[in-house]
Amino acid sequence: MRNRKYFIGVLLLVALDQITKLLVKGFSIGGITIPGMQLYESIPVLGDFLRITYVENPGMAFGIEFGEGKIFLTFLSIAIAIAVFWYLWRLDDSAPVVLKIALMLILAGAIGNLIDRTFYGVLFGEAPLFYGKVVDFIDVEFPDFTLFGKHFTRWPVFNIADSCVTIGILLLLFSPSALSATGSRKPVEQVPETPPATNE
Repeated sequence: MRNRKYFIGVLLLVALDQITKLLVKGFSIGGITIPGMQLYESIPVLGDFLRITYVENPGMAFGIEFGEGKIFLTFLSIAIAIAVFWYLWRLDDSAPVVLKIALMLILAGAIGNLIDRTFYGVLFGEAPLFYGKVVDFIDVEFPDFTLFGKHFTRWPVFNIADSCVTIGILLLLFSPSALSATGSRKPVEQVPETPPATNE
């Protein structure tokens, strides 16, 4: 497979995202039971600056609501994941590494949260297929701010998948080589003109 190592990176990041979410939410399978945390329970890690706080998010990353209902978000995530997968797969060896890393992160994040929305409702007996909620747990102190008309006293609780998408987008935005590669095509080789023959 082309860009195999980046797709392996996607699988590892998705696995890390899902393992951390399941440890927070709790599960029981094959005689193994992990109790997890209670919804809205918070555990200090670095005092008040960093906490593990279990919340479930019906919207987009960082709790942002968008579109009409959860099914819209689920199928939007599927479309984004397919588009990014296709674009990463077709990149050749000459494409900038930073572009491939950015796409790897965005794809991993999209798949990680897509698993929650698609399957968690059914697996945990909480909602039909495609109507699950995303598990968030990373709770960081941050100066107060307002985003989309909503005032926050802490940074919205997020997860590893959200972090992957955010870092991937920032790499695309602030890396000149990645930006130029996303909108460019391989130049057509110009054949030098043959100089006119001269009589000597």
